[in-house]
Amino acid sequence: MTINPDEHVIEAIGRCRIIVRNGSVVEVGPPLIRECPLARKFALPVHPITPEAVGENIANRIRKFGMCTPDRKVLMSGEYVGFGASELISYGLSTGVFDAAVIACDGAGTVIATKPDLVQGIGGRMSGLVSTTPYPPVIAAIEENEGIVPFRQDTRMDQVIGTRVAHDAGYLKVAVTIARANDAPNIRAEFPDSFIIAVHTTGITDEEALLFADYADIVTACASRAVREVAGTRALLQAGSSVPVFAMTQKAKELILRKVIDTKGQFLVTSAELPFGSDTLPKPLV
Repeated sequence: MTINPDEHVIEAIGRCRIIVRNGSVVEVGPPLIRECPLARKFALPVHPITPEAVGENIANRIRKFGMCTPDRKVLMSGEYVGFGASELISYGLSTGVFDAAVIACDGAGTVIATKPDLVQGIGGRMSGLVSTTPYPPVIAAIEENEGIVPFRQDTRMDQVIGTRVAHDAGYLKVAVTIARANDAPNIRAEFPDSFIIAVHTTGITDEEALLFADYADIVTACASRAVREVAGTRALLQAGSSVPVFAMTQKAKELILRKVIDTKGQFLVTSAELPFGSDTLPKPLV
């Protein structure tokens, strides 16, 4: 079998399986959902969610900031959503709650980042990375901004080893994003003080949602029915209503509330039985 040396696989926007090859979108699989309130707010909105609309959105990202190309821009300031994973991590780094974050980047694989703008530049612009190919310019840009790329040759995503590398480098307050449920207990067992954020949860099983609820600090709901029913009912705090994030631990609750205090603008804070619903949920929940 011939392996293309320049290929990236992403699951995004309704968990479409997207293949980018040589800087072009060459395949977009069917979505699991037909609409999402966040996708309607993209720079290039996706509504309804169709393979054609998803493909154009990804192509726009390639044009705008070089996603899945050697020209990938890795720094960005500002926020896309108030309580997204990259926004919470960036805030935690800027306030000293975290001193490093283990994330994933196209062109580099697993990355240990210590700067808020690096986290936002990588994670705020893409999600659901399944596999990628190494780009020396992207890796160099990450390292020039004090990031670490553990798997420079094969750019794999291994958040367990990534967390280990972060600790070996001297970082003790580490946040880590995970999409594989089995990573949660493994990271918690080896590094009990890690701050674990479960992402990319659309379509996961009840068993996977239970692992996230048991071991993660924050679980993002995406379009997941299981997360809302399993993790949402046990959460200490819910941020957002359409596509919420659930704080499963006290330190996660404190992080979100601290960000509320430091963020300009108006907020509604109320007590409610969780999960708290909305009229603008992703449809359908899967």
